[in-house]
Amino acid sequence: MITLDQLNTATLDEACALLDGLYEHSPWIARAALQQRPFATLAQLKAALARVVSDASKDAQLALLRAHPELAGKAMVDKSLTAESTNEQNTAGLTRCTPAEFEKIQALNAAYNARFGFPFIVAVRGPRGTGLQKAQIIATLERRLQGHPDYELQECLRNVHRIAEIRLTDKFGATVERGNQVWDWQESLAQFSDPGFAEQGQLTVTYLTDAHRACAARIRQDMLDAGCDTAAIDAVGNVVGIYKGTGASAKALMTGSHYDTVRNGGKYDGRLGIYVPLACVQQLKKAGQRLPFDLEIIGFAEEEGQRYRATFLGSGALIGDFKPEWLDQVDADGISMRAAMHSAGLNIADIPALQRRADDYLGFVEVHIEQGPVLNEMNLPLGIVTSINASVRYTGEMLGTSCHAGTTPMSMRRDAATGVAELLLYVEQRAAADGDSVGTVGMLQVPNGSINVVPGRCTFSLDLRAPTDTQRDALARDVLKKAATVAEARGLHCTLTETMRASAAPSAPVWQQRWESAVSSLGLPLFRMPSGAGHDAMKLHELLPQAMLFVRGENAGISHNPLESTTSDDMQLAVEAFDHLLLQLAAELS
Repeated sequence: MITLDQLNTATLDEACALLDGLYEHSPWIARAALQQRPFATLAQLKAALARVVSDASKDAQLALLRAHPELAGKAMVDKSLTAESTNEQNTAGLTRCTPAEFEKIQALNAAYNARFGFPFIVAVRGPRGTGLQKAQIIATLERRLQGHPDYELQECLRNVHRIAEIRLTDKFGATVERGNQVWDWQESLAQFSDPGFAEQGQLTVTYLTDAHRACAARIRQDMLDAGCDTAAIDAVGNVVGIYKGTGASAKALMTGSHYDTVRNGGKYDGRLGIYVPLACVQQLKKAGQRLPFDLEIIGFAEEEGQRYRATFLGSGALIGDFKPEWLDQVDADGISMRAAMHSAGLNIADIPALQRRADDYLGFVEVHIEQGPVLNEMNLPLGIVTSINASVRYTGEMLGTSCHAGTTPMSMRRDAATGVAELLLYVEQRAAADGDSVGTVGMLQVPNGSINVVPGRCTFSLDLRAPTDTQRDALARDVLKKAATVAEARGLHCTLTETMRASAAPSAPVWQQRWESAVSSLGLPLFRMPSGAGHDAMKLHELLPQAMLFVRGENAGISHNPLESTTSDDMQLAVEAFDHLLLQLAAELS
C-alpha cells in the first residue's frame, strides 16, 4: 500500500511507477496529473486525473478507450490481460462464462465495436466495488449498444475513471466503509415495493401503502440502531430521529429527505438524504461525541405526489401547510387519504401540532442525488446547490379545424398540432437562450386523432423553470406571447391554464458557504449549480434558512428511473462533507 506522502515526495518517475496500471496502458495520464503535486487528499488526486483526460484531445481519448480489452474477449482467452483487468473480470465472473454467455458477449462486443469504433467499457466491479453480475453486464451492453456515439464516448470515459478510482483505492488501501454502509441501508430499504411493481422487480413506494409503512418502520429502526436517542413516526408518516446535543435548550439542525418514490423509480432519490446524516450519527455515537445542538433527521413521508395529489405533504406539514381538503382525495382504488391515514394508525387531529417554530432551529440542510447529468459530465462527485429553481406549469389547448388530410391544401389548413409544434420549438430555443432556464412540453396529444385527418385539437403541458422568480416570469411571458402569436398567424385558438407556481428557493449564503468549506476540505473543486428539480428543502425554505449538497449520479445522472445510481465512493465523500459541516457548526457555536 502506498501513501499520499510517498506519492508527493517521490521523484516524478518513482511516482509514475507507484501509479502504474491505473489507466489501462496509458501512463501519460498519471504523469500529467502528478505535475500538480502535492495532493492533500485522494479525492483531489482522482479529480486531477479525470481533468487530464477531459482536457486531452479526442484522438487521445479514443486511444485510451482502445487500449482497453474487450470484456470476456480474446485477451482474456489467451491470458494477455493486465493483472488489474484479470482481477476485475474475474470478480464479475466473466472468466467463468458458459459457452452461451461467452458467445453472446462476443457477438455484442463485435456489434458495439463496429458501431462506435472502440470497445464497450464498463466498470465491472460496479458502484459498490464488489462486482456486477454477468446478467447486469450483458443487459448494460445491450442497452448501450443503442446509444448515441457522442454519449457512448463520454460514458466509456466515465467508466474508465470509475475503473481507475477503484484501482487507486486498492493501491492506497483506502476504505469507504461508511459509503458502503449508506449503500447497504438503501439496498435494504429497496426490498419494499408496492404490489404490481414488486413482482416485476420494480421499486415503487407510494404514500401509506404497506410497502411505505414497512419503509417507515425500517428507517425508524435504522435510526435507533445507528445511535439516535429517539425515533418515531409522526401524524403524517414522517420518520423523525433525534441525536441529542449537549445543551438542553440548544437549537436543532434539521436535515433529511423523502422516502417515497415515483412509480418504477430509483433507490437513491430522497433516501440518500436520510442515510448520509445517519452515517454521521453512527460515528458520533461510536466516538461518544455530542454536538452543541440537536440533530434532527427526518424521513419525509411524501414528496412525489404519486398516490394523492399532495406533493410535499411530509415537509409541508412541518411548516403548517397541510391542506385539510387533501384528506378527501381518493386514489385509483377509491381509497381516501383520510381512510389510508386511519388504516395506518395515524391521528389526523395531531397534524397541526407538527408545525415547527423557526426559533427552535438553526436551519435545514439536505443531501440529494443530483438527478441530472451535470456532475457526471464534469467528473465531479459533489456539487453545491445555489438555488432551487422557480417553476410554473400550464395545461394548454390549441384549437383548429379537423379536415381531410388528402383534400385540404397545405395553405388552407388550420392544423392545431403544427401550431403546438412551432410553440414547442420556441420553448426549447427561448429557454436555451437563458443558459440556465429550462422549458419542457412533456405531454402532447391529438385527442381522437386519425392518420388521415388534419388535427383540429391538440392538448399539451408546459413546464418552465429558472433560478429566480424574475427569470422564470420573463420566460413565461415570452412563451405565452409566442403562443398567442402562433395561434393568430395560423388561424388557431390557444388557451393556457396555470396549474402550479413555485417560487425559487435560494440557498442561504452562510449555509451554502458551510457546504463549500466542507467540499473544499476534501480537496475537491467547488462547483456551484442550481437545482432544476423540486426538493423538500424548497418547502422548509419558507420557514428556515436552507442549503443543499448534490451527489453525482451514474448513467449520465438519470433519475426517476431504475438506472438511477451512484457509487459508494461518492456516498463516502458526501458523509465526510456532512461530518465537516457538523463539526464546523459545532466550532462556530462553541
